[in-house]
Amino acid sequence: MQRKDKQKIVDEVWTAERIRSFLDLQPPAGMDADFHRLQRAYQSMRAEDFADFVTMFVAAGGRLDARGPEQQTLLDELERHRHGAAFAEILRAAG
Repeated sequence: MQRKDKQKIVDEVWTAERIRSFLDLQPPAGMDADFHRLQRAYQSMRAEDFADFVTMFVAAGGRLDARGPEQQTLLDELERHRHGAAFAEILRAAG
């Protein structure tokens, strides 16, 4: 249930600058920076914005096969998520 002082945000605008800002996210201690950035982008963005992020991420030298704390890639994680199919396809298409 949503608190009265919080408004639900629908169709939030994701500018290229805002998407690009995820490239600068710093991970918690002990977590792979690339995995952290990919995971946070997935958790925060719509699929079309995530696709733009992945393009920027790869161009900046990001590793799509980065592993999380349990040694899984984001693709491994997405294959277990009910709503992860579109995001998984974006990662597969990017290499």
